[in-house]
Amino acid sequence: MHASFTALRQAFATARHERKARHRDIASALSISEAELLAAHAGAFADDESPLRARRLRADWQDLVAALEPLGPVMALTRNESCVHEKVGVYREVSAQGPQRLVGLVLGGAIDLRIFYSHWRHGFAVAERLSDGAVQRSLQFFDAAGQAIHKVFMKPESDLVAYEALVARFLAEDQRPGFEPGEAWREPAETPDERIDVAAFRAEWASLRDTHDFFGLLRRHGLSRTQALRLAEPRFAQPVALSSAQELLSRAAQEGVSLMVFVGNPGMIQIHSGPVNKVAMMGPWINVLDPGFNLHLREDHIAAAWLVRKPTVDGLVCSLELFDAQGRTIAMLFGERKPGQAERCDWRKLLESLVEAAPEAVPC
Repeated sequence: MHASFTALRQAFATARHERKARHRDIASALSISEAELLAAHAGAFADDESPLRARRLRADWQDLVAALEPLGPVMALTRNESCVHEKVGVYREVSAQGPQRLVGLVLGGAIDLRIFYSHWRHGFAVAERLSDGAVQRSLQFFDAAGQAIHKVFMKPESDLVAYEALVARFLAEDQRPGFEPGEAWREPAETPDERIDVAAFRAEWASLRDTHDFFGLLRRHGLSRTQALRLAEPRFAQPVALSSAQELLSRAAQEGVSLMVFVGNPGMIQIHSGPVNKVAMMGPWINVLDPGFNLHLREDHIAAAWLVRKPTVDGLVCSLELFDAQGRTIAMLFGERKPGQAERCDWRKLLESLVEAAPEAVPC
């Protein structure tokens, strides 16, 4: 810990009052993780030290997420370094699968999540008194290094009695302040190109039957995602302009094209399905500002953008995939569809317009 808990709480209070700074930015300015900042607000302290209170939660993540439905409509937030995805809805159809139930799903409508619990380490129930006197309540979850994985914010229509009952049920015994950060998760090292059987990789890509099989294809060949796109046949992967995300979202809004927006980090993928309406640039940020869905994407962080085509039993499924300078996925955009459905023609035409010419005819 770089400063006393009291000093951290007072620094937080000052930054929120004087600059309206966000939690993430305050933690960065203090050279600590966001979870360390929250953990400094656990336990008992004087009311005038900070408007924030944090209660540590037990690491029963699967059962906790399964217990969120009674809260009613809430705002789910998932982010990475370059993109923030906010979606309002109810946590329904929650399940956990696989060995030790480490892969979770939320599929009940607006809240659409793929959860990877092996990365979840810390959780807090957070209450902050805002400048107008209102109290903002949330549940916030972090990895071993203290980086945010997922947050659940109460809305005016949320059930606060259910929220307090959930917090009481999952409250940790140890409420002492403090947080000892662990190692940040790192992507596996990329296999050198010369050790890749490119012919076999390309043959397997051409024979894909489901978009979900793509992850297994990468693992079998020891490929990072950006490396796979570089080595793919041009008919399946083409680089496009870094401005493609702004153009695609703006035109999708103008033309009424429904899409799917995937944003995630190692512990969570959050998905929006449906149209977008209001797209606005604010400095480097591309913003979608719709009722029930907000997206904030740093266009200046996009170091590579690819049009990607994957064969499936339903025909080609095409996407725009965005990456930062480290090769990390910022966001992926698909046309809205369900398994068993062919890709939408309006999405296909919009996406193909991002390139001067497709490498071969791609019928819709």
